[in-house]
Amino acid sequence: MSILHSYLKNNKHQFVSFGKSILFVLLSLLILQSCKQAELPTDLAIQSIIPKPVSVVASGKRFSLTSNAKIFVGSPELMGIGNYLSTEFNKMTSLSLVTEPTSEAPGNGNIYLVLGNADAKVGAEGYELEITEEMITVKANEPAGLYMGVQTIIQLIPNVKAKSQNDSYGIPTGTIIDYPTYAWRGSMLDVARHFFSVEDVKRYIDLISYYKMNILHLHLSDDQGWRIEIKSWPNLALHGGKTQVGGGTGGYYTQEQYKDIVAYAASKYITIVPEIDLPGHINSALASYGELNGGIKFPIEGGYNSPTKTTEVLGGKNKPTQLYTGIEVGWSTLYFDKPETFKFVNDVIRELSEITPGPYVHIGGDEAHATKKEDYIKFINRFTEIVKANGKKMIGWEEIAQANIDGNAIAQHWDKPTYAQMAADKGAQIIMSPSKRVYIDMQYDSTSKLGLHWAAYIEVDDAYNWDPATQVEGISREQILGVETPLWSETISTMDDIEYLLFPRMPGIAEIAWSPAEGRTWEEYKVRLGNHAPFMRTRGIDFYPSARVNWAK
Repeated sequence: MSILHSYLKNNKHQFVSFGKSILFVLLSLLILQSCKQAELPTDLAIQSIIPKPVSVVASGKRFSLTSNAKIFVGSPELMGIGNYLSTEFNKMTSLSLVTEPTSEAPGNGNIYLVLGNADAKVGAEGYELEITEEMITVKANEPAGLYMGVQTIIQLIPNVKAKSQNDSYGIPTGTIIDYPTYAWRGSMLDVARHFFSVEDVKRYIDLISYYKMNILHLHLSDDQGWRIEIKSWPNLALHGGKTQVGGGTGGYYTQEQYKDIVAYAASKYITIVPEIDLPGHINSALASYGELNGGIKFPIEGGYNSPTKTTEVLGGKNKPTQLYTGIEVGWSTLYFDKPETFKFVNDVIRELSEITPGPYVHIGGDEAHATKKEDYIKFINRFTEIVKANGKKMIGWEEIAQANIDGNAIAQHWDKPTYAQMAADKGAQIIMSPSKRVYIDMQYDSTSKLGLHWAAYIEVDDAYNWDPATQVEGISREQILGVETPLWSETISTMDDIEYLLFPRMPGIAEIAWSPAEGRTWEEYKVRLGNHAPFMRTRGIDFYPSARVNWAK
């Protein structure tokens, strides 16, 4: 003992130094383990999934995703969904997962997407997601349901890039059963006032698909521009499509480009709904074909819904109007008694229906202030017949309720509850798009760099704090087809502009359309939304950082 005592006494500084080194190593290991645990969550119930699932039951463990994992699909036709999930994994983790078809459940460590054996209550777009320590399994009744389940998996991927292919990623275990509240969960993009390219529209489709939306309503014509090729009336696009708000070159989609957009949307289980606005908002057509013109007055100055000076259209009746680059509405119209009018309408609806596989055509019908009321009613009645004759179901803005519509029409509520009530009383289903809640071309507040505010200032909580089923007195939940958030483009011209107005409001509107109202509160949602910031940043989304949300770094 005396020898040991003497050694310790003479070498105590070395032992102190050695002890400090051991302590540093232990602390480093603890910090490393703490960071690793942060990447490997175990409570599925507290994950920031948007829209909020119907049911989440956590089991307190985790599935470790590694580079050895594969994505197995129950049949070859599901390869597209599997490959999509693989692409999204690669964005988030740098892991490159192979997709393979299989006729039986795969081994441990993998992801399995399979049709069949899902609870009947999840319907065509719902899914069951089971995550165990051994495997991730998504079951659905239809491919659309698998795609929605995949979107949930994507939001569960930790937002940390792999440093190497040997890294693993933890996904908390448990079971999710999920299905939509409303069948119609949509967004509208106005490509008429400002034109957006095919690639921009595809990006828009990607963004809304992350939040389980299933409708993209394209506003293809307005006073400022005609955006779709109509082969029997070629000048609509060639002349009517060559300008936009504020000037600029405008543009249009060829029918082949439109078909490409439709096919791309279909791959994301999104239906394209085309809109040709009739009988008003029609100057781009009147400027393209003078025979449609009955001698309207043309505004030469003024702002949105403000008084304006007018002048007689150059050349008068049966002469083309001037192209228009302003934003005032309600001053243009078709003419019911002109024989050319319904040749034009028939041809446009026929060609548009031929290249639109979805079941709907939107005929606009809003703000037709220059149309005589008796003519307006006759117009809508004729449009209903024309759309039906082309194998589609007619949708129109709420003003169509004044005509003889019935259960074969859908009315989109945006402004006046009386019109929505009238449409519902006539048997039409209602799409809820109240302008004071979901018109996301509105400014967030008076300091917002983009947007208008004629309807309201709409902050992120304003867009979330409402219930479609109680929005209009006298309209029941059963009469509501769903929810749609329009993005009008008077003040925007780039993809960054779109994203600034779309986010963070659109995810909350998507949740209103998908999730049960009983389980939603702003106080709970704003925490999930704040934690969702890394997801948006990883995807390069230029979102507005509202001060009403605590955004995760």
